[in-house]
Amino acid sequence: MAATRSTGRRERLRAETTADIKRTALELMRAGGPDAITLRAIAREMGMTANAIYGYFATRDDLVTALIADVYTVLADAVDAAWAASAEDAPAQRVQAWAHAFRDWALANPEGFRLVYGDPVPGYRAPEGGAAPDAARRVCVAIAGLADAAWGAAGQVYGEDDFGWGDFDPGLLEKVRPAFPGLPPAGVALALRIWGHLHGLVALEVYGHLRAQTLSPNKIFHAELTSLVRSLGLVA
Repeated sequence: MAATRSTGRRERLRAETTADIKRTALELMRAGGPDAITLRAIAREMGMTANAIYGYFATRDDLVTALIADVYTVLADAVDAAWAASAEDAPAQRVQAWAHAFRDWALANPEGFRLVYGDPVPGYRAPEGGAAPDAARRVCVAIAGLADAAWGAAGQVYGEDDFGWGDFDPGLLEKVRPAFPGLPPAGVALALRIWGHLHGLVALEVYGHLRAQTLSPNKIFHAELTSLVRSLGLVA
């Protein structure tokens, strides 16, 4: 019994220290950018020896991979929850719910947004298949789901666009086509265009460019989202 309690205590302390290392890495990134994420710098901030921190992450790349997997999974969970919660709503409201969940995550996790969608960590090499393949697949399928939900109306506007399956990366199609077999190539293109609208405006806000130009970034986002929904042929 005593051995079990001791093992449980060690596991709990290890989990707490691992979480502290990740938190410190993101704080260093917030202050100094992606270059600031080094195991030695983290050890120094935490009052640990470099050798001690290597017991948690063998390399800096292992730590970065863990960080990306964490924040990407939180994003996937957030947008999936928003989509599920709006299941009974009209397509326009579902698109808006997803978009707001994405923006809320990005503003609450700016370093996470930068790790996933922005600044590459210099010299970082992701493992084969990517740092967070499941989360990346979920978000990719969710974005295609926005186009699929809107396609009944949007297809009247975009259905004749000149796209074929050969215009897309096979890896993208492997994720999207099984999930939405009725979505044509023009619909996949529309998904990427929707993503461009949402990602672009959120990126401006995360990096501080939008707030330097307006005191009401929330109103700008809402207006752009309303315009996007209307461009899909949906009632905002």
